[in-house]
Amino acid sequence: MPLRSGWLSPDGQSREDTRHVSLGALTPTSPVATRSGVLPGSSDGASRISGFTLTGTANSMSATVAPGRAVLQSTDARGAYPVALTEYLPVTFADGDALYNRVDLLVLRIYDDAYDGLGRTEAVVEIVPGTAAATPTVPAAPGLSLPLYEVTVPARASAGTGGIAWGSALVGRRTTTVGVGGILPVTTDTSNGAYPGQYRDLGGQLQRWSGTAWADYPALPTWQSWTPAWTTGSGLATPSYGNAVLNCRYVKFGTTVHLNFSIQFGTTTNFGTSPTTADNWRFALPTPASTVQQILGWAEVGASNAARAVCRIYLGTTDTFELGIASGRPDATPIVTPTWGTVDSLTPWTWTSGLAVRGTATYEAAS
Repeated sequence: MPLRSGWLSPDGQSREDTRHVSLGALTPTSPVATRSGVLPGSSDGASRISGFTLTGTANSMSATVAPGRAVLQSTDARGAYPVALTEYLPVTFADGDALYNRVDLLVLRIYDDAYDGLGRTEAVVEIVPGTAAATPTVPAAPGLSLPLYEVTVPARASAGTGGIAWGSALVGRRTTTVGVGGILPVTTDTSNGAYPGQYRDLGGQLQRWSGTAWADYPALPTWQSWTPAWTTGSGLATPSYGNAVLNCRYVKFGTTVHLNFSIQFGTTTNFGTSPTTADNWRFALPTPASTVQQILGWAEVGASNAARAVCRIYLGTTDTFELGIASGRPDATPIVTPTWGTVDSLTPWTWTSGLAVRGTATYEAAS
């Protein structure tokens, strides 16, 4: 019957009953099916997957398969087959072709005569031989099987000629399965997730299944562009960028904001009409700060190595930053009153096309 029980009921418990119920808590692929794969882990905790590891014997055609546990899922009705290899298993590959390389496939395979009619009922590790060719291809995995490794067998390879070059011959094909809710360790797996909110570890990067795609988790912020509104402390003598070239970017990690800005003034830039020394320039932050700060970072104003000055970036409000002159000029040209103080259309000089403002800062955002 399709409804499977998890105990030995009076009317008997079939092999199918056992396969369905005992594995119901592994990584799902349907409401009743389980993801095929090797159970991950190693005795020392250093390997992602140690089960069914293939290790070649030097100068030979032989190798050993390490102990491990795995699950092979058939159809929903047939169920999943648990497999355990409890000791090292030797395998031997056939000698190489006289002319061409070939690629063999090592698989973990289920034979079940009740379904496949092959006269066997067992789990085996077997070699599926490939076809030697100038450009060899990987043979298809047979029936109910789980690929473990692709093994390149060179032309004329034999025990007498040095055997298989194990260091370069193996391509891992093992996939893993874990308990439902567990983090699935994968390497080259490209299969979809089972449910939104499932997690996997892809070569050290944690990912979350959204329901349509795997995405890195946590979702890392990316640098974004912003155009800082350009105003003055007095609200008068309002400047405008005109054809200035702006490259202003920021990134927000939680409540930490990093920003870089570069503003190259152009021929149609308006530095402020009827300015006075009270019309200090203010530039809008990309996101509000938690509080005003005296130092966020540093900037440079000018156009050449000689005609430039260093500025302290500080917050006039929690929404804007200003630039306070913090150095003299490298060419020793004095900066004199009234050009000391906060940068504006008169400070530290009368601004013209070609001059620039560039800086970087870090601050705590309000939220």
